[in-house]
Amino acid sequence: MVHMTDKAVLKVKEILETQEPQPAGLRIAVVGGGCSGFQYSMAFENSPQLLDKTYSYDGLKVFIDQASMLYLDGAEVDYVETMEGSGFKFNNPNVKTTCGCGSSFNA
Repeated sequence: MVHMTDKAVLKVKEILETQEPQPAGLRIAVVGGGCSGFQYSMAFENSPQLLDKTYSYDGLKVFIDQASMLYLDGAEVDYVETMEGSGFKFNNPNVKTTCGCGSSFNA
């Protein structure tokens, strides 16, 4: 299972409310790419796919495909604001190595 912090849920819901038409939820996925082999993807979706796992966090629906769950099980999604900037941060116990950019990983 993927855990989303309260700050992450609030930020996604805030962004979701500005979308027209309003999507059904958020898709979190692991896709090929980046300098270490994989990277995270977050996008709004109108409906879940056939084999998706659907999670609900305070009314926010999150869709994750089966292949991505292999890499995301036990991960935490947080929203951080620092002097350098703000954004979503993945804390993933399945990651073996990351690259210098911080947005790509190897599992």
